[in-house]
Amino acid sequence: MDDDVDDGDGETALQKAVGGVVIALVLLIAFTLLALDVSFFWVVFPVGFGGVLPAAIGITKWYEQRQKQNTHADKPSETEEALETLRRRYATGEIDEAEFERRVERLLGTETVEDAESYVSTPTEQERELER
Repeated sequence: MDDDVDDGDGETALQKAVGGVVIALVLLIAFTLLALDVSFFWVVFPVGFGGVLPAAIGITKWYEQRQKQNTHADKPSETEEALETLRRRYATGEIDEAEFERRVERLLGTETVEDAESYVSTPTEQERELER
């Protein structure tokens, strides 16, 4: 669900929906009071648009921030996922101990793009032995 996608005007889809619902309710209540000939119907406008609408949008933004923080906190890093895959493959016997150690060393040694590029450009021990 893309409620946190900003479409250029600073509001997300959830914020627009909440704003629309609050505006509709304020208008509905105000005009219902007007139709019922209640003399203080006009109070609904400043209270609704000046208090309830900003509060609803603020609560929505707070909720979206909390959801975003929880999503990032629960998501394991690519390195953790790769290590878990390596552990699982080693445990099931798909790779032997030497291959497991080599891949773990490579994975932990190449945590950034620059590290990976330098790792790829340097020859491995096997390549050095073949050159001899």
